[in-house]
Formats: sequence, C-alpha cells, structure tokens
Amino acid sequence: NRMKEKHTKKPMKVSGIISVSSKGTGYVSVEGKDKDIEIDFARLNTALHGDTVEICIHSKGKDNTRGEVIKVISRAKTGFSGVLQREKGVYFLKPDDTKMYADISIPEMFLNKAKAGEKVYAEIMSWQDSSRLPEGKVLKILGKPGNNDTEMHAIAIEKGFDNDMPERVKEEAKKIKTLGMQTKDYADRKDFRKILTFTIDPEDAKDFDDAISIREIKVGDPALPEGGYEIGVHIADVTHFVREGGTMDEEAKSRGTSVYLVDRTIPMLPEEISNDLCSLLPHKDRFAMSAVFMMNKNAEVKGEWFGRTVIHSQKRFTYEEAEKSINDQNAHLHRELHILNTLAKKLTEERFRLGAMSLEQEEVKFVLDKNGKPLKVIKKIRGDSNKLIEEFMLLANKKVAELFSAKVDKTEKDNGVFIYRIHDRQEKEKVINLAFFLRSLGHKISIINDQIPKQEINKILQKISGQNGEDTIRKMIIRSMAKAIYSTKNIGHYGLAFDYYAHFTSPIRRYPDMVAHRLLADFLKTESKHQKANKEKVAEFQKIAMRSSEREKYAADAERASVKYKQVEYMSLRIGKTFSGTISGVTEWGMFVEEHETKCEGLVRLREMKDDFYIFNEKKMELVGEKHKKKYSLGDKVKIKVKDANLERKTIDYELV
Repeated sequence: NRMKEKHTKKPMKVSGIISVSSKGTGYVSVEGKDKDIEIDFARLNTALHGDTVEICIHSKGKDNTRGEVIKVISRAKTGFSGVLQREKGVYFLKPDDTKMYADISIPEMFLNKAKAGEKVYAEIMSWQDSSRLPEGKVLKILGKPGNNDTEMHAIAIEKGFDNDMPERVKEEAKKIKTLGMQTKDYADRKDFRKILTFTIDPEDAKDFDDAISIREIKVGDPALPEGGYEIGVHIADVTHFVREGGTMDEEAKSRGTSVYLVDRTIPMLPEEISNDLCSLLPHKDRFAMSAVFMMNKNAEVKGEWFGRTVIHSQKRFTYEEAEKSINDQNAHLHRELHILNTLAKKLTEERFRLGAMSLEQEEVKFVLDKNGKPLKVIKKIRGDSNKLIEEFMLLANKKVAELFSAKVDKTEKDNGVFIYRIHDRQEKEKVINLAFFLRSLGHKISIINDQIPKQEINKILQKISGQNGEDTIRKMIIRSMAKAIYSTKNIGHYGLAFDYYAHFTSPIRRYPDMVAHRLLADFLKTESKHQKANKEKVAEFQKIAMRSSEREKYAADAERASVKYKQVEYMSLRIGKTFSGTISGVTEWGMFVEEHETKCEGLVRLREMKDDFYIFNEKKMELVGEKHKKKYSLGDKVKIKVKDANLERKTIDYELV
C-alpha cells in the first residue's frame, strides 16, 4: 500500500509569476524552495514573461526543480510593438520584446490600415494553444522602423505609456486651464508671495513642481527665540485643479507616473496642467501645498506647518546656475543659497549618522541632433545644488509621513489610511552573495542578523570613490537591495533610515503624491481628528499603491530601454573602434563590459575568447583560462573593440583587444 501511495502521489501545484529568458526558458520562484522551478520551452503552454501562472512541479531526483505551466491565471501584458510583416499573404507582427518568443498573427480585418514594413502596436486577442501563433489586432500605427520618434513611441507604448492623451482628457484639461486660478480660491491660503521663493531644476525642465522659500528669523522672535530660518517647501497644488474621480484623475491613476525617455517626457497629466497651470513658473502667482519648517542653525526642525498657500517665484534657477550662486559670493542670491546648502549638508550628516546609505550611480546624458541621432554622451554632474533640493524634498516627504503616522495603523483601534513609501531589508541569500563578492575584492565584511551593517557598506563606498570599478560595486550593492515600493502598511525605509516616509513632493509626475495631497487636505480640514477608513477604503488605497509600484517599474523599464537604444545606436556608428571598459557581469556564455565614458554595456562572447579555454566560476563570478589561468572578474578593467551593434535586438557585441 505504501508503494502504491508513493507511485500515485499527485504532482504539487503552485502559482507564481514566471520569468522567461530570451532563450525561452521559464523560471518560477516558489516559497520554501531554494531554487526556482525551471519550465522548459515546450511546457510553457503560452505563458509569457511576467504572467501569473499555475504550475505543476515534477520531481527530479531529490529536488523538485522542473515543472510545467497548467494555466495562465493573468497576463502581465497583451500589447506588443514590432514590425508588421507579410509572408504568403499572411500578416504577422515580429515583436521588439526579446522575451516574447512567438510572432503574433494579424488577420486582415484587424490590420487597422497598417501596411507591411510599418512599426505598429498590436494586442493579443486570443491564444489558447502554444502549437499555434497568438492572434492579435493592430491598435496603432507607430511609423517607419528606425525613425527616432517611431522607436521612442514603440518603447513607451509597450510599457503602457502612450504619447497621446485621450481626447476626453485633453478637453477636461483645456476647460480647467481656461478657468485658471479663481480669485475666490486665494481666500483660505497662507500668502507667501512676499517671501523670497525660487525653483531649482534641470535646464530642460518644464514641469516645476517644487519651490523653496527662505526667511531669516532673528534671535528673540517668538516663532523661534534662538533664531534661525523659516524654510518653505512649496509643492504644486495639483489636486486643487484635478478633481478626484474625474477623467483626468482616472488617466493619471492609470499611468501612475510621468516617463522620462532619452529625448522626451511623456507626462502623467496633460501639458496644460503639468507645464502651465500647475507648474511653479517664475513671476507668476501659483497655488501650492506647503510644508514649512522653523529650523535653527544646526538644521534642527523646531516647528512645522502644513497647508495650502499662494506663492510667487522670483527666480527660476537651473542646477548649473544655482551651483554658481552657491560658490560665487558676487552671484545673485548667493547668501540665501549658501545658507540653504549649509543646512542641507547638516541634514545629510544627520541622515548618515542614523544609518542612511549612499547609493547614487553615475549617469550619462545623450546629446542628440534634430533627428534624434546621438552625437555625444556627457556625464551628469550631481553638485551641491542637486543635493540641496534632494535634502529638503526628503525632509518634506518624511515630515508628511510622520504627521500621518500618529493616526494611521499604529494600533488596531485606529482605522486611518495613508500610502507610505517603504523599503525592506536585504534578503538573506542576496546578503551572502554580496558579502562573498565584496570579500573577494579584499573588503572586510561582517554579517549581523542576516544583514551587512549599513555603516560598513558606506565605508566601502567612500573607500572606492573615484576608483576603477566603483560603479560596478555600486551596481552589485543596489542589486542586493529590495526595491522601494508603495504600501498602506508601513515598515519604514531601510535605505534612507527613516521610520516613516512618503512621496509628497512631485504630484505633477507621480500619482501617490496626489493621493498624499488629498489626504493631507482632508486631515487639515478635520483639524487632526481621526478619520475612519473602512476595510473597502483601505483595500482601495492598497490597490492604488500596488498599481503605482507596478507603473513605476514599467516607467523605469521604458527609460532604460530608451537609453539602451541610443547606446546601441551610438556604438553602431563606431564599429571597429577601441574603448576602455570595466567588466560589469560574468556569465557562462561570456562577460558583459561597460564602456567607461558612455556606460554602453556589451557582451564579449566566450566563443570569441580564443587565447584559451575559459571556465565559468559561478561562486567567484569569474572566467578562468584552463591553460594559462588568466582570470576575468567583476570590476576588472579591459580594452574592448566594438564588433557589432544590433538595433533590432538592442545589443552590443564587443571583443577583447
């Protein structure tokens, strides 16, 4: 009977999100198992990358490591960009997405006037049988393949960010802009128009959603007897104009965020709102939601005020102009910017004293010609002016979250609701891998309570600053971290070392910030009385939080894809040229190398390394020559030559020099 029971035991069924490699192999992470369940291509049963699936796990020796997809519970996406092709009178879409392993058949009745050779965006209508192609319909003609506008639109729309707003949304925006700022709406606002106020933003910015004001407080002033400064963080009052549940609000909720591609911004809100009515433009009255802090000269917050205001920005600084004013005693507003910079540095010191981490990565920016062709690549400089703004935005975000923390979900007795920005601790397995990597580079690392102490990571980052391989080490540390997300359940922000944190300072470009503004407005109206939120309301806000986290990820994917496209395009014009790079990844099929100046990452294939037979050491993440014992490890400097650049697959191939 025991033998019979053993042989008739049903295979284990579980559900999860499937990842599909470019080679067509699926992997599903299952709780309680060290290894992902591997799904052969033949057993995917139409499952695509990111889908939620139910799988059946099959035994293989002692480990249940292989399985098959029983059914697709929900699709991660059904829309794909690609070139429409025709063969033997049959139309099909060749997807740009390398993880979409099947072409999409397009019946003639669903071509929507598209012609073979055009790049289009199509949606899968049905796909029940993996032995046949999925069937789809063309939703939008994007243009000629290879054209910059076409390719950028294709990247964005596939992630759910269309260049175009629906007509009904544009109509609502025009009506709101026509009405503008009504005189009656000034009444209940604190007037900051006579207090020095300015914005600091990138040179090409159009949506100014934050401004800073500063007023000196003399010693003996009742507002702050020890003397100091009143610092106002003024944020565009978007929700005054964008009403909850309206057409524009629903579109913003759906998009979740603005997207910043290499050559354009795809806004969350129509430009009439984002670049005009709500943008804190210089020399214009603007409505704001403000967080105002009374600070002594040690940057300690001794008092705070939150509320709706009207401001009048006297100056629009670019980061470069603000940087000059900080350092030049004769420059416009030098004294005020110098004071703010001094306070910001003290805030930074305090954050790091409490355990914050420094994980900024070096970024590059493409200079494009009028047709979008990349002419050159320049490194983004992050000076004191950038850090100044960042520090005061962090302060405002933290203080708004703390305001709500007193009443939201602290005990079972309270039924408040708020959307926090949370960041979890590192996972144990990732900590072990990171510690091994850092130790292999000669760094002393300890693991305490399954975590590498943040102070140790900061010391390493300070030690390697300016050295070769710095960016690679930063990337490895970042990859070991959890991703920050939105949630109604607060666990704090590990990376920033804040017990409470939220997103409040960018409502023009992030939907959770709009939610925070509405909740703050309601909170102030009720004069700090508890607002009860039933289970349905909490569930609704958690749904917004999850959706916003998802849209943020897709926006980041689109931004990276647009940069990658320009990097490949840039290198496609430099075939045969030699560059210096750093090994940024090591795999069984070769090593990835990141070019120093442009950050263009490409693959040196193992089969092209013909001076020896190289073996991949997964533990040490290195390639070792069998005969000569030459090693290639993460962070090593190498000379590379551009062998190939494939715009269709967005890949660069290098060879070692």
